[in-house]
Amino acid sequence: MFEQTFKNIDDILWKEAGCTTELDYTEQTSWLLFLKYLDGLEQDRADEAALSGKTYTYILDPPYRWESWAAPKGNDGKLDHNTALTGDDLREFVNLKLFPYLHGFTQRAEGPDTIEYKIGQIFKEIKNKITSGYNLREIIDHIDELTFRSQVEKHELSALYEEKIKRMGNAGRNGGEYYTPRPLIRAMVKVVAPKIGETIYDGACGSAGFLCESFDYLRSTGSRTGLSTQALKTLQEKTFYGKEKKALAYCLAIMNMILHGIEAPNILHTNTLTENLADVQEKDRFDIILANPPFGGKERKEVQQNFPIRTGETAFLFLQHFIKMLRAGGRAGVVIKNTFLSNTDNASVSLRKLLLESCNLHTVLDCPGGTFQGAGVKTVVLFFEKGAPTRKTWFYQLDPGRSLGKTNPLNDDDLAEFVTLQKTLADSPKSWTVDATDIDPATFDLSVKNPNTVTETVHRSPEEILEEIAALDAESAVILSNIRNLLTEGKGA
Repeated sequence: MFEQTFKNIDDILWKEAGCTTELDYTEQTSWLLFLKYLDGLEQDRADEAALSGKTYTYILDPPYRWESWAAPKGNDGKLDHNTALTGDDLREFVNLKLFPYLHGFTQRAEGPDTIEYKIGQIFKEIKNKITSGYNLREIIDHIDELTFRSQVEKHELSALYEEKIKRMGNAGRNGGEYYTPRPLIRAMVKVVAPKIGETIYDGACGSAGFLCESFDYLRSTGSRTGLSTQALKTLQEKTFYGKEKKALAYCLAIMNMILHGIEAPNILHTNTLTENLADVQEKDRFDIILANPPFGGKERKEVQQNFPIRTGETAFLFLQHFIKMLRAGGRAGVVIKNTFLSNTDNASVSLRKLLLESCNLHTVLDCPGGTFQGAGVKTVVLFFEKGAPTRKTWFYQLDPGRSLGKTNPLNDDDLAEFVTLQKTLADSPKSWTVDATDIDPATFDLSVKNPNTVTETVHRSPEEILEEIAALDAESAVILSNIRNLLTEGKGA
């Protein structure tokens, strides 16, 4: 039912002039899903309060609740067509009343960690792009059919939502901003191995794939014995933290985490890089960092002033931020362009020096081309622990044995050997260890050079060699004959 509903919504959006890409489809579906979810959350809280003999204070005022403007019901529980807005009336209500009201929560909220503030941030920059009030009515009716109160429903919806984000990520060159392949994330989470009680941070969270997969991992590791009420509360409120600069990605992150079962995600809508590293205190740090920061971007000079190693490359600034934000003993897994390992510019050399001297860079995963759809760059994953310098680094060269692409993406089996070997940092045809004393102290070059790769020498038979010599002799004879003829003609002239 969920899958068909999503397809029906996309079919309607396809007819909309204002919605031309997968990004638009996902964005427009997301804000409606969010308001439907919020209505269900409020209903549940109101019911719980009533059972306790208390009165629940609603977040939204009556005219702006889903049940009032989107799906007013009659006594039979069905949509009341007499009071349900449609056409121009619906479009004008959404654009001129609903969105301004929701955006206003940014000012009215008590703080950035409240759901009220998140509502305001979501509707600050996202706009309704559905220009036809009749199309909007149809989409709302489909959304209203969805229920995601139970964990089973949330799980199915979250899987479909992830698929939408994946399609959106694959749609353009900037897809990596929104979508990191989930098999790669799951492998990174397994290597870093978070535990309940540790804090997990992604300062460039995109659609929150790292936080969602970490939540699933922690929930599954605790399911053998059953998670306590306190553990569940810790997971809900004090484990996952993220920051995201772009409005659409922020909205996707909030919605994605909600569908995974985290009711009020600790995601801030902010440019992480505008924070001065000199101001970071111990209370601001985290136990675990998992991230795929945007690369190829450029930051302004005033933003670069926040970092000891000045560079315009966004990913290099993020790596400095992550090192600073880790607690002593904290663990990280960070995706970065593979050119970082060997670039000779001052910023790259200084950053490698900082990483190797302040952290134990114990593992480098070299990913093949095509791992990220549409990004067009090769990447590596750096795994490090803060607090002690690097003594040895284990490299693993991922080779799935096929070309990766949209129709043949990375899967969990491709990474199974890496995850297994990484536990013991074992050498193999695809993995090797480099001692820190062998790293050039002038450049700190960390280039991926697999010493186990043997270039096969092809030995040809004597007959093949003689045939080639004869062919070359014949070719030389023709050339010499042509030259003689030209010289003879020249003399005759």
